[in-house]
Amino acid sequence: MVDYTTPVTTAFEMQRATIEQSQKALEQTVSFQQNVNEALIDSLDTQESAQRRSVELSKTAFHSYLDAVEATVPGMAGTVDELRATVDEQYDFLLENHAEVFDNVESEMLEGVEAYDEMTEDYVAAVDEQVGMLVEAHEELESQSVEVAEQFGDQLEEVQEQVEEIQSQVEEVQAQAAEAVEA
Repeated sequence: MVDYTTPVTTAFEMQRATIEQSQKALEQTVSFQQNVNEALIDSLDTQESAQRRSVELSKTAFHSYLDAVEATVPGMAGTVDELRATVDEQYDFLLENHAEVFDNVESEMLEGVEAYDEMTEDYVAAVDEQVGMLVEAHEELESQSVEVAEQFGDQLEEVQEQVEEIQSQVEEVQAQAAEAVEA
């Protein structure tokens, strides 16, 4: 007896494996994006600190310039002091705004990441549910297909037996006809 169901079963197993791999790929993609989002948020403190140091370095350089002007140009002490106070005031304002901007950016990014995580969690759950339903329907279709293949195989074997029986009868009739012709 020939097994007609093996190719059908194999095809369905391969299809299910592909569906499951696609589902895992989606979950890994979502996880990767979440990791990227977390890394971006984690890097904000480093970026803020680096930019703050850059602003402070610029302030120090400007102060060094003013020190050089004050030392080389006689009678500029009062003007340089006023200029230094104005520069300090502007840099303090800049650093204060800098910190506020980074706090706002971090807050907005955290809200965005939380919203993204919630949305993707819901999306992945919906996909999981749909894939579960698809796999169930797929298994039912496989069961029906295997049953049809078995029935086809049984019918084919019956037809083959009938053909063999008819061939045997034909051969018998031919042998009888040959004997009758000889006699």
